[in-house]
This record gives sequence, structure tokens and C-alpha cells, in this order.
Amino acid sequence: MDFGCEPPEFYGEDDHVHLLISSPATVQLSKLVNSIKGVSSRHVRRDHAEHLSRYLWGGHVWSRSYYCGTAGGAPLSVIAEYVRSQRRPE
Repeated sequence: MDFGCEPPEFYGEDDHVHLLISSPATVQLSKLVNSIKGVSSRHVRRDHAEHLSRYLWGGHVWSRSYYCGTAGGAPLSVIAEYVRSQRRPE
């Protein structure tokens, strides 16, 4: 599914990731997040199945939860710097 979005920033920690995504106002965030989780899960399982097995949550790559926030008028450069300041997952 093409949402017309691009993730300009992607960083995170051992148990979560930070994505800064620019999307059209018509995109349903729940569908976007579910798509990102589904596609990334398939790729991670395909490419790293042996290593991944000990890190799964009940057999799942991602938990069911997620958080989406809006910029609230903050400059995009400030938010991008925050995301970049997070450690990139290994």
C-alpha cells in the first residue's frame, strides 16, 4: 500500500524506535503504523530469523501498542534533531 510518506529520520533504542514521518493529512495513522509494523516484521523475520527468536514478544516482532504525536508548531528541524539524538538500533 502506498501512503505517499517518507521517513526522513529513523532512530531508536533496544526496545523501541523513533520515526519522523511526513504524511499527507488524508493518511490514517493506524493503518500507516500497522503497515510499517507488518512489512518490517516480514523483512526482519526473513533476514534475521535465527537471531530474532530470543527477542520476540510472544512470537511477535512488535507489540500492539504505538505512540503518534504531532509537532504542535515546533520547527521540523527541532523534532528531527530529537529523533537523530536517539541511538540507532543495531
